Amino acid sequence: MPSLDDPMSDYAPDLTGLPALDGQVAIVTGGARGVGLGCTVGLASLGATVVMLGRDEQHLAQQAGLLVARGLDVVGRVADVTRPADLAAAALSLGPLGQPDVLVCSAGVMSDKTAKTVRTTAAEWDRVMAVNLTGVFATVQTFAAPMLQRRSGRVIVLSACLGRMSGPGCAGGLAPYRISKAAVNALVKNFAAEAGDGRRGVSVDAVCPGHCRTDMGGPDAPRSPAQGADSVLWLAAREQLSPTGLLWEDRQIVPW
Repeated sequence: MPSLDDPMSDYAPDLTGLPALDGQVAIVTGGARGVGLGCTVGLASLGATVVMLGRDEQHLAQQAGLLVARGLDVVGRVADVTRPADLAAAALSLGPLGQPDVLVCSAGVMSDKTAKTVRTTAAEWDRVMAVNLTGVFATVQTFAAPMLQRRSGRVIVLSACLGRMSGPGCAGGLAPYRISKAAVNALVKNFAAEAGDGRRGVSVDAVCPGHCRTDMGGPDAPRSPAQGADSVLWLAAREQLSPTGLLWEDRQIVPW
């Protein structure tokens, strides 16, 4: 967890070799917590103006204040990804900042630990899918459409190793979570193809951040939020747009 001397120490990015994002705008859903906050800090440290979207106005303001005090260009905006009207209102209220160069879909929730396929409730299934899958769909519809029109942009979605049908996703249990993340991988692949697989100026990718020290991952996880965000920063800043439509972990393509 972050040190007592510096509560943001777990979020300090390694920017070695990454080009600057000066003049660019990034929007990060779930951007004030966990790996999303790691993405916010990293993108802002590269010079981007970052908009954090989240549901807790007080927490957003607190985190934005901490980051601005460190010289980072960050603002917070309240929006619930399960409410398309919230996202549309945020995009409108942000003006030019509502048409980002980089979109990071990081908002996510874990399912109940006992949520097996025939034991979970419909309410639990709907809760997880609403954030992890439908929320990504609504966010992409809202903020990625302008990217396609101007033929420029990066869309990066936080997936999970537990959603990989090539391995961890086949272990059973946590059904709503695993299946939502597998579906996110499919959404990314499908949208990347619709966007021309990078040939039309827009890349679309998924990232497995690994097991990180967050509210979801717990205090004993082996990776920091900054480490979880590293592949996101690399994809956001890399010069080439392809290969794309893939699942990445530690800057490497992994099967899903």
